[in-house]
Amino acid sequence: MGLLFRLAEFLIVIVPLAGMIIAAIRAFSGNRRPADNPAGPDRGRTDGTQAAQWRSLTRVLREHDRTDTRWLEYELDFARLLDFPLMTDMRNPLTIGFHKAKLRADFLRPTKAEDLLDDGDAAARYLAAVEDYVTAFNIAESEAKRKRRNDFSQDGQQRIARAENLLRVASDSAATPQERQNAYDRARRELDGLIVLPATTQAGIERGIAGELGG
Repeated sequence: MGLLFRLAEFLIVIVPLAGMIIAAIRAFSGNRRPADNPAGPDRGRTDGTQAAQWRSLTRVLREHDRTDTRWLEYELDFARLLDFPLMTDMRNPLTIGFHKAKLRADFLRPTKAEDLLDDGDAAARYLAAVEDYVTAFNIAESEAKRKRRNDFSQDGQQRIARAENLLRVASDSAATPQERQNAYDRARRELDGLIVLPATTQAGIERGIAGELGG
């Protein structure tokens, strides 16, 4: 029953995305003028095609942004990240797949939709990369929420819980500078060998107590 529920949840997210990507790709491929077409193009049709392509690209760019925002919610919230540690566990194939897909989508992303209007191949590569990124993120997040901290030993789970409490102290403006510094250092030792906090997460924590850490 649990498997069927997760499959249904996955399809609810993925099927609309796949439809959006397919529609975007058709916008670039379905209206191409054959090479032997007379030289005088139909200006109205060309403008309409480019408008459809632009709309498709902007929708995919927004989907890219939404997925980045969902990932940022983990990077900027250490408690959320520690609750679902698979999201940064680079030993897990799902996590590796998600991060690789994100890198590719980011690499292929245009500065603005207009940049890809005259390059159908580049547009198709970007659209496919975003589909892979969103799909990989959804799968990794679903598995992370299912597993939570259950893959860790009892001792590992206790260390993560202690680290979470220590990070709360490190971010507490009511604590003294020395208390915050010590709590931060102890939290990192507790997580050593268990969870690697992303650089963005660490920077966010340190910014939150900047001045107290001698920044």
